[in-house]
Amino acid sequence: MSDQSNSNSNSGNGALAFILGGVVVALGVIAWVVFGGGIGDDTPDVRIEVPGVGAVEGTVEEG
Repeated sequence: MSDQSNSNSNSGNGALAFILGGVVVALGVIAWVVFGGGIGDDTPDVRIEVPGVGAVEGTVEEG
């Protein structure tokens, strides 16, 4: 009789590929935010409320 050994190591490779794919996606999202995609608007809105006068609204200009 011959000895046969069935070893299945594919399940470990699948988990490793899934984790590596998640890391690649996370790095892609971080790179998009850092290098120009950004989150939100860079121009802040300003609203100052003074009692008895009302509200003064505007935006901050660079310069």
